Amino acid sequence: MRPVVFSARIGGHGIGTVVDSALAVEEAGFDQVWTGNDIFGEPGLVTLAAIAMRTTRIRFGSGVMDPVSLHPAQIAMFASGLQELSGNRFLLGIGAGSDVFFRWAGIRPKPPVVRTREAVLAIRELVNGRSPAGVDGVADGWTEQALLRFSRPTPVYVGAMGPQMLTMAGRIADGALPLCLPPGHVHTVMERLAAGAAKAGRDVSDLDVAACVWASISDDRAHARRLLARHIALYSGSLSVEALKSSGLDPEEFARTQDLMLQGREEEAIASVTDSMMTLGIVGGVDDVIEQCAQLIDAGVRHISFGPPMGPDPLASVRLLGRHVLPVLRAQFAG
Repeated sequence: MRPVVFSARIGGHGIGTVVDSALAVEEAGFDQVWTGNDIFGEPGLVTLAAIAMRTTRIRFGSGVMDPVSLHPAQIAMFASGLQELSGNRFLLGIGAGSDVFFRWAGIRPKPPVVRTREAVLAIRELVNGRSPAGVDGVADGWTEQALLRFSRPTPVYVGAMGPQMLTMAGRIADGALPLCLPPGHVHTVMERLAAGAAKAGRDVSDLDVAACVWASISDDRAHARRLLARHIALYSGSLSVEALKSSGLDPEEFARTQDLMLQGREEEAIASVTDSMMTLGIVGGVDDVIEQCAQLIDAGVRHISFGPPMGPDPLASVRLLGRHVLPVLRAQFAG
């Protein structure tokens, strides 16, 4: 089996803050670091370039670029440039983007799976020095002259949550960035990815599948728990009812928490987050996090991606993971 990969998903206010976080992730011994690039959000492309120049070892990725506000040819161009700048350490994460955000800009794109599939197929051709013209599954309109002046092969990951997007990622992507809420949802994710891979004559083990989890780690377990509870309360109204039910969770509990948040009763909402709701993420002290990660790895996960809230002090949490969690898991699950 492949060695286990560990990554961190970071964000923040200001390019300098995010780059400092990326450096901390590299110093802590992680394998990869991912940061966002949402339309109307932080300037992710600028941040990625800064990360390329400030880091030396770690692989870094966009989590994720969308092919609506950026044309696939531009994405391929930027990806090739980031590969050159970093010595081939860049990982291109592609996602459908938010229809809500696009509406703010008066954009009416194609359906999410269609636009993502067309973009991934086109970008894969472009970064490998070929034109997407005539390639099955690529949008019409490309010509044979559609070639990058400077192309650089780049792994393409798909940010996927729904069943159709996961199946598509299994068919055509080099990796996937599924949000696993709760972490045990990774079993369903892997089944969908495996089905897609099989349709293309591939094996799901050929993909780098990052089980993207919410994580909150601290020496103060109570503080770590409260932080994750607040995160769950904030997103309690945005979670799929079907996904909650399939994971054995009660959507009514989340609805009650959401009602409290909507009424501005945040403290009561946080207090309403039950132990079963807390299983949406990985939480606790070092030993707790090691145990919960080990369960995922035992189940076949080969890449764990730790994401917000991380802990009361995110950089301290990164260092705690790097110093006390990753070495234990690497020793326990050596490839």
